[in-house]
Parts: sequence; C-alpha cells; structure tokens
Amino acid sequence: MARNITVAALQTHYGSDLDDNIARTITLIREAHAKGAQVILPSELFQGPYFCVTQEERWFATAYPWQEHPCVIALQAVARELSVVLPVSIFEREGPHYFNSLVMLDADGSALGVYRKSHIPDGPGYQEKYYFRPGDTGFRVFDTRYGKLGAAICWDQWYPECARAMVLAGAEVLLYPTAIGSEPHDPSLDTRDPWRRAMQGHAVSNVIPVVASNRVGFEPGPEGYAGGGSKFYGSSFIADGRGDLVASFEREDQGVLTATFDLDYYKTHRAAWGFFRDRRTELYGTLVDPRPTSRV
Repeated sequence: MARNITVAALQTHYGSDLDDNIARTITLIREAHAKGAQVILPSELFQGPYFCVTQEERWFATAYPWQEHPCVIALQAVARELSVVLPVSIFEREGPHYFNSLVMLDADGSALGVYRKSHIPDGPGYQEKYYFRPGDTGFRVFDTRYGKLGAAICWDQWYPECARAMVLAGAEVLLYPTAIGSEPHDPSLDTRDPWRRAMQGHAVSNVIPVVASNRVGFEPGPEGYAGGGSKFYGSSFIADGRGDLVASFEREDQGVLTATFDLDYYKTHRAAWGFFRDRRTELYGTLVDPRPTSRV
C-alpha cells in the first residue's frame, strides 16, 4: 500500500501589516487544505516585507522568541484545526541573538522545534548578515505526522551539502521557503532559472521531492535605493525525485500548488540508484576543510 503525502507551496505578496500577512497566509493554507494538502509551505519571512535590502536597526523590533512569535501562535491554531503540517519562517530573537528561523508545526499544532538558517548571505539587496547570526541548530529533519521533513531556508538551498545532510538524516521531502528576486547592483541579472536548477539537482542527486515557495511583487526600498525597490520573481515549484517540475508558478502568479508523492516508492528508488551505497566518505575531507586549496 502506498504511503502518500500531499504537499503544497504557497505564492503571494506581502506588505507591512503583520496581521494582514498572517490572514493572507491562512487563506492560502485553507485553500491548500481544501485541495488535499497535508504539508503546506509558506515563503520566507512572510511576517512582513523582505527588510534585508538595507541595514536599518528599526527592524530588530520585529523579532520575537520563536515560541511567542505572532505567526507561530496564529498558525498553531490553524494546524490544529485542519490537521496540517506548517513550516513557519520567522525573524527570531533569543536573548541578544537574532536568527532567520523556521518553526515546524505538526498536524496537532504542536511545535516540533526550530531550525536556524545556516548560510547567511551578504550582498546588494540581501544584507542578511547585519540582522542574522549563522544558525546554531545544524540541519534539522522533523518527524511529522505525515513524514520526515527536511527544512532549510533560502540561501541554504544553493548548497548541495545541506540537502545531502538532511537526506542522510532521514528526510523524505525537502522544503525551502524563499525570498529572492531582482539584483539591485545588476538589473540584467536574472537568477530564476539557476535558482530552480540548483534545487532540482538536489532532487535528482537524493531521489527526493523538493518544495520551494517564493514571494512575488514589488516591494519599495528606501529613498535612493537602486531600482526603487525589489521585485520578487515567484516561480515557486514542486519537483519530483527525478528533478522534474510537477507543479510550478510563473513570476507573478498567486495561489497554491499541490502534488502527491509515494514516500515508500522514493525510499525504494533511493536504494536502487545507489547514491548512498556508493558514497566514498574517506575521499570527502576537502568538503569540511575551510581552506582546501592552501594544502595543494
């Protein structure tokens, strides 16, 4: 008998009103649930605009301890009501420390724990190192009612080591909430297709479904900001274990994507492909050496 899981990706725009952003997300969660989704992924930092385009200290006031975050509290009630699993991306404060984090809510509304973004970008339009410490949780796999879920955040999605680590830890589906779009230093640079290909590669190399949720829309920056602000390119998708897109949005679509996968099918095919059987860990030392070229 198949052990099926139905996953969903949400795609919409967000503004400065926290309550409105939460309500918008809940509306899409209900739509996804009506389509049979059991695991529903909103995009990164949906609590508000993507504020990391510049360095402004006022944004630190929008962080909360993860157990007390308004997004977590509101979505716990929804997870419990609908019996759905919700990975909730938040701006977290722990004492004097600040993280870009994800709280995994199980289908009874309980919080299974927190993952803190491991890879923190620092570049034009994505100045996250000003706000966030590198995560200290390690890569996490959450044992939910519907399956074992690996969850990482945005810049993490470009790293094959992150995906492989989660699958080695037992992940059966990989989830990536995201906020990505225009590059203010180079308006001609469009990263949409490489962004997709990176995660499709994780799907292929680990024989595992991948879900990616990105936001859409134009968000104005401060006065004088290049291009006037950031335009997020959406293009959320769900890929199967071959890396094929089984559901996808375009750059300005809003709504819900769903797909159903047989987790036992992928368990068997991961074994059959031999990617994990044929690993040569004794040869991979350079992967954990911070300066491998200095030893050549």
